[in-house]
Amino acid sequence: MPTLRQRLAEPRPLLAPGVYDALSALLAEQAGFEALYLSGASIAYTALGRSDVGLTTATEVAAVLARITERVHRPVIVDADTGFGNALNVQRSVRAFERAGAAMIQLEDQTFPKRCGHLQGKAVVPTAEMCGKLRAALDARASRETLILARTDALAVEGPEAAFERAEAYLATGVDALFVEALRSGEQMRAACTRFAPRVPLLANMVEGGQTPLATAAELGVMGFRIVIFPGGTVRALAHALQGYYASLRAHEGTGPWRERMLDFDGLNAVIGTPELLERARRYGD
Repeated sequence: MPTLRQRLAEPRPLLAPGVYDALSALLAEQAGFEALYLSGASIAYTALGRSDVGLTTATEVAAVLARITERVHRPVIVDADTGFGNALNVQRSVRAFERAGAAMIQLEDQTFPKRCGHLQGKAVVPTAEMCGKLRAALDARASRETLILARTDALAVEGPEAAFERAEAYLATGVDALFVEALRSGEQMRAACTRFAPRVPLLANMVEGGQTPLATAAELGVMGFRIVIFPGGTVRALAHALQGYYASLRAHEGTGPWRERMLDFDGLNAVIGTPELLERARRYGD
């Protein structure tokens, strides 16, 4: 299997679905995806039942990441929010996430507490401060195969040209990929690709109901994007399915009407590898 750096050298776009725990990561791997995106928002949604407003911690994200990378073999892009503090906090977070198996670590230029990139009311730190945090991240990683992704949220605050200027400054620090969050139109998306795609992998973030027009990975690849994420779609699909399941269970006091839309006991055990696990235990004499 190629490293993430090697895969991003290919011209075709890399489609990475959002995951939030080891089970969602396993299902995504079984579906055939080449890489996964560990969404900080999705951890907040599922672990806390809360919004993406800076409530998660670096240790919580690292713990989730470690459980995922212990279970699956696909490279994981991990959302490190603002780095959870200043440049020194960034270094601690990068080291923790690298030890936990991150293939790429995403850092953004919002102030703390941050919020979802498609919510209103964001604020960004000065460009020089963010450049210092990115240099700290690059210095902290133990391997060049651990990639650093710089995200700017400045478009909603300062406008597209200012966001592009920030991205230029971040690229000059030596980061491995760029992410201009919440591009508002196809014109802005194409402008970002014209300016940056020939020089560095550029990420497109697809959020159902968000600020950026939705497109397929193939369509975004034609524009010039090389990484395409659907970070929160997994949890939105899960929430919709569970709403239906719980409503049906409450109404019918049983799962009969839902049986065709769920796995049975043996089906789930097959997915998670229970027969193989028990066979391994048997070989060890347990």
